Amino acid sequence: MIFKKGEFFNGPGGFGLAAKLARVTDKHGTEYRVEHQWSNDIDESACETYIRNICPDRPESVILGDVRELDIEQLEGIDAFTFGFPCNDYSLVGEHKGLDGDYGPLYTYGVKVLRRFQPKWFIAENVSGLQSANDGQAFNQILVDLIESGYRITPHLYKFQDYGVPQTRHRIIIVGIRDDLGLEFKVPAPTHGPGTSKPYRTARQALMDPPIADDAPNHEFTRHTAKVIELLNHIPPGENAWYEGIPENLRLNVKGAKLSQIYKRLEPDAPAYTVTGSGGGGTHIYHWDEPRALTNRERARLQTFPDDFVFCGGKEKVRQQVGMAVPPQGAKVIIEAILKTFAGVEYEYTDATWNTEDFVPERQIVLSL
Repeated sequence: MIFKKGEFFNGPGGFGLAAKLARVTDKHGTEYRVEHQWSNDIDESACETYIRNICPDRPESVILGDVRELDIEQLEGIDAFTFGFPCNDYSLVGEHKGLDGDYGPLYTYGVKVLRRFQPKWFIAENVSGLQSANDGQAFNQILVDLIESGYRITPHLYKFQDYGVPQTRHRIIIVGIRDDLGLEFKVPAPTHGPGTSKPYRTARQALMDPPIADDAPNHEFTRHTAKVIELLNHIPPGENAWYEGIPENLRLNVKGAKLSQIYKRLEPDAPAYTVTGSGGGGTHIYHWDEPRALTNRERARLQTFPDDFVFCGGKEKVRQQVGMAVPPQGAKVIIEAILKTFAGVEYEYTDATWNTEDFVPERQIVLSL
């Protein structure tokens, strides 16, 4: 059984690669998989990356442009839909504008696709800060809109290190299955960490097993000043620019909040801290042993992109794409759980973070007004 997938905010292809790799076979030998149908993103470099790695034989299926100007009626029908709608206004760092920001309302374009095409299932993704935006009202509104589009939803805060991703990356992911299908999605149980048979994947394993080839794509090193190199040499693994052992002449002159990730070096035998797509000096993730920032290829490894996945665009554009992407390894676990749900294949599961019954009374109030 093939699910033809559409996607908004496709980025470089974290969901796209996961969907391409996901395969499930039922007891009758029928294979369940996902096939790319179309996608959209406003970023030209991200679209080039997506085409190169996900659908090189169908470049016209990746639509470059603002989703607000897209003619949804002209898109082909789909069976599945993914959208990691922009997180800028929901991030824990920033102004927390939520639905009042420029990016907050963009999820509604995904809702329009659901109501127009009624795909069998969907995945929506955003940062953990979504739950607190607008004092929780934004999260509630989004869930209500998804439910009222005709879906039984399962929202959960996924900790990707629990699924073999060598990074402490936490994201809210909402899986929806169309009401009339009578199926219930269960959150796949963690595969790594306490209570499982596998330890967390570490930064050392991600970057060194196997070593990255010198000529690997997107593996350009950053040139640091002598002062930055000297600063890093005084910061132990796991510590940052505020480490007490840094000599006074090397300390940063910063007033106000001191962000914990400034010149923070990785702990080699633990998952990395969260890979980000933007930020000024000191935010690039730093090697535990060598006094330098990670290359984009190393960051891509922390995000579980394979070395033959080539990112297009300049160095900062690549950094943005890597940091904004969904880790393919984590997304693949979720997509395969969806396929197993449709195939009738049992799998281990855990309780979802939120019970959607909690949102039904609010929906009833909204409808009664």
